[in-house]
Amino acid sequence: MDLTGVGVWSSQLRYGDPAEVVEAAAELEELGYRALWIPDVGGPVAESLDRLLGATREITVATGILNLWKHTPQQAASAYAALAAAHGPRFLMGIGVSHAPLIDADEPGRYRRPLSAMREFLDGLDAAEPPVPATERVLAALGPRMLTLAAERARGVHPYLVTPEHTRRARDIVGPEALVLPEQTAILARDREEARSIGTEWLRGYLALPNYARNIVRLGFTEEDLRQVSDRLFDALIVWGDEEAVRTRVEAHRAAGADHVCLQVLTADPAQKSFPREEWRRLAAALH
Repeated sequence: MDLTGVGVWSSQLRYGDPAEVVEAAAELEELGYRALWIPDVGGPVAESLDRLLGATREITVATGILNLWKHTPQQAASAYAALAAAHGPRFLMGIGVSHAPLIDADEPGRYRRPLSAMREFLDGLDAAEPPVPATERVLAALGPRMLTLAAERARGVHPYLVTPEHTRRARDIVGPEALVLPEQTAILARDREEARSIGTEWLRGYLALPNYARNIVRLGFTEEDLRQVSDRLFDALIVWGDEEAVRTRVEAHRAAGADHVCLQVLTADPAQKSFPREEWRRLAAALH
């Protein structure tokens, strides 16, 4: 798997119309993107992975992330083995602990001891038949303890909703050999007003999740930044402007230690259901 360059993180590739998923995935590979990342917030994730792998030839397809509360280690390992047998070693298993408000919504109290839950899940992947090699998995890690665990038990880290400063801190913790593969949200917008109209409420939803809020405070932002979704916070987490602005932010992550940056593009579609294909094309021309 070539985990350099720039990839695409997309909920549309996971939950969009299957015919357009196939068409878009093939085009993204032709445009030069190195990896396709999809979330796991319900539904048969293996089916989506199989569709993306079948629509492409060489590109890496990754979960960003596989929600460990929704799968047993053996289920995840069996899916990994089936995908590898059908498509070769192109599936990277990104694994995460998600967030208490989401997991506890259906089963109050289920979300507990996330670091221990991750260790147990990794133990299960190691013990599965066949196992999932540590070299074929990365962890959604934000804080120091999860970053350290990723360096010990996985190929690297896939932090979401982070800044280049977080990338620098992650690299310092995981060392020179592990992969650092951050997600970066981007909006192609003419001015701040347009960018804020697209991204503010989207970002507010994530700031309500404790794991992200704690990480953002660790990066030096205040509770007031979070409450107001201040311009300072918005600009740090979402790059907006033209293609050059996005390229500059990608380069900032690389300078801070990232091996690969996956871009999540937001558009004026309030539900973010339409495929941002024109934006992907514009960015590909600037980034590749």
